[in-house]
Amino acid sequence: MVRAWARPDVETTEGIEKARAIASEESGRFRTPTGMSGYIVPVLAVGWCLFQLSISSWLLLESTYIRSIHLAFAMAITFFGYPAFRKTFNKGFMKFISPPDRIPLIDWIMAFVAAAAALYIAVDYEGVSMRMGMPNQRDIIFGVLLVVTLLEATRRTVGPALVVVAVAFTAYCFLGPYMPGVLAFKGTSLSRYITQISLSTEGIYGIPLSVSARIVFYFVFFGAMLERAGAGRYFIELAMSLLGGFKGGPAKAAIVGSALTGMVSGSSVANIVTTGTFTIPLMKSVGYPPKKAAAIEVAASTDGQLAPPIMGAAAFIIAEYLSVAYIDVIKAAAIPAFASYAALFWIVHIEASKLGLKGLPREQLPRFWETLKSGIHFLLPLTVLVYELVIPRHTPELAAFRAIIVLVAIIIIRAIVIALREGESVKYHLIHAGRLLVESMVAGSKNMVTVAIATSAAGIIVGVVTMGLGGLITELVAALSRGNILLMLIITAVASLILGMGLPTTATYIVMASLTAPAIVHVGAMNGFEVPLMAAHLFCFFFGILADDTPPVGLAAYAASAIANSEPIPTGLQGFTYDLRTAILPFMFIFNHDLILHNVNSIPQALLIFATACIGNFAFASATQGWFVTRNKFYEVPLLLAVTLIMMRPDLIASWVGVPYEQRYFMYIPGIVLWILVMIMQKLRARRTNS
Repeated sequence: MVRAWARPDVETTEGIEKARAIASEESGRFRTPTGMSGYIVPVLAVGWCLFQLSISSWLLLESTYIRSIHLAFAMAITFFGYPAFRKTFNKGFMKFISPPDRIPLIDWIMAFVAAAAALYIAVDYEGVSMRMGMPNQRDIIFGVLLVVTLLEATRRTVGPALVVVAVAFTAYCFLGPYMPGVLAFKGTSLSRYITQISLSTEGIYGIPLSVSARIVFYFVFFGAMLERAGAGRYFIELAMSLLGGFKGGPAKAAIVGSALTGMVSGSSVANIVTTGTFTIPLMKSVGYPPKKAAAIEVAASTDGQLAPPIMGAAAFIIAEYLSVAYIDVIKAAAIPAFASYAALFWIVHIEASKLGLKGLPREQLPRFWETLKSGIHFLLPLTVLVYELVIPRHTPELAAFRAIIVLVAIIIIRAIVIALREGESVKYHLIHAGRLLVESMVAGSKNMVTVAIATSAAGIIVGVVTMGLGGLITELVAALSRGNILLMLIITAVASLILGMGLPTTATYIVMASLTAPAIVHVGAMNGFEVPLMAAHLFCFFFGILADDTPPVGLAAYAASAIANSEPIPTGLQGFTYDLRTAILPFMFIFNHDLILHNVNSIPQALLIFATACIGNFAFASATQGWFVTRNKFYEVPLLLAVTLIMMRPDLIASWVGVPYEQRYFMYIPGIVLWILVMIMQKLRARRTNS
């Protein structure tokens, strides 16, 4: 069996290294200190993992203590692990304060001060609670230190964009009385600001950090263990064995592999570095141009965070914000997510048809049953996780914890089985398994630093909004949209894309949901119809994810183009055209709540909605890509767009023709007829052309 991905050429190898460098830009560049100081971050990382596993099993702590300790670990690892600047300096003062190979004195001090400031609310919990609203001088000093060190940690890990937004909101708190007209705000005192932001659970220690500490950590750790154990490569081989022989097979395999990997990676760029190193060269090998190969991987990896049942960190925060079970978020996101992936399959099939591509020869592909059996142990913990979330509907943290325990057991048992089968030392293989677990702890903790810091910094913005700015912002956004719900949605989408260029998905969602989700609901009510709060939050979530590949800054496109050796901006533009099929879905489910299964509890009804949503998305993809069965004629594009509207908004068509809302599903019939009509027209034309 020949595996093309096992022997990358020099150009591809160099591209992979560039992609990894770009991935490090997303999460910051870890320094590599020599000597004993090199063990500080790994020891802290393992300690963080053990603490998190303890609170989910035997250690009972109040929620505020958990958030405080969680943030303290993240802050300490940040200042010990991240240099002050991402650029390497070879001489002068900058090299002194930001060396890549040692921890300078200033960072030792910053690490201890930041950890102490984060732990202050836990150390003096009773005193802080008794003085709530009337902080003493010590409270204010530690509160200010927490804000300052957190902003510096955010700058190092996430970049300057989130810091600028947080500082702007903070400044607005104090400068509000001096602002003109509608922007005027009564302002606040330092005492009230510190109480809200640093000493309560309404700011830094709010819901986003709580979700990071109680839920997200376990999924990130679980993903790191799967990756270290080799699951990423297994998913790609399994997808290749199933789909590699079909037309455009490697691209279809890339979609499946990226979806499986993206469910647990939580990062579009990390997903590309994991799966794109295999799939992009394969797509190029069957004839996809480098730009399109990279763009397909970008689109697939970006949507990985949408894929239920394990979505990105923001999905857990949605559940907490709305006080609903996580399974309800999965239910709401299921049809848009799966319809988006189905349309991406359609797009890569269209691209293969345009280029006249075929799949890989079967002899070059791994055999399905052999591949399935070789890594079936990777599917067991995923099965446990899905079962725990969907059947008994246990909490996400309990489901993830049990999946981790199963995966740990599998890693240990596998080591013993390999040793006995090969006639080698059991002790040696158990030591290797133990090393893999420790490496997973370190990798998982390092991956979590960005999430913990970003959610904490976003808590500053949320805290400021809840101090009284929320109503003002809702009125301001409503005024900007002039009460027009469609304009309101366009403003939110564009703002999410722009903000998401500099922020991680989770932070983008938190900021935009805090500012615009209530406004969307408010403007919808002004227009005479209800917008479920779930729909408003998912709208912000979807566009926060799409920002990952939006030119000119999308890091996902830069990483994929490095592997494919294509131009990043054209790659990003191509990926964005593929992602248009995802971008229309939030606009549709704001108006058609059936798409998020709002008040839909019938499985046949849900399947009907899903099937018609797929047809609508296929039609939209064909219209935007210029191809259905063959190349579109100009008059066929509006017909395909009409199919999209009918299948996505049967309620709107029903209202136009005077059909009662309860009978809206009958509108699917003319949509399907029109779809088939365009198909027949193009098939006849293609037959005439070929003859």
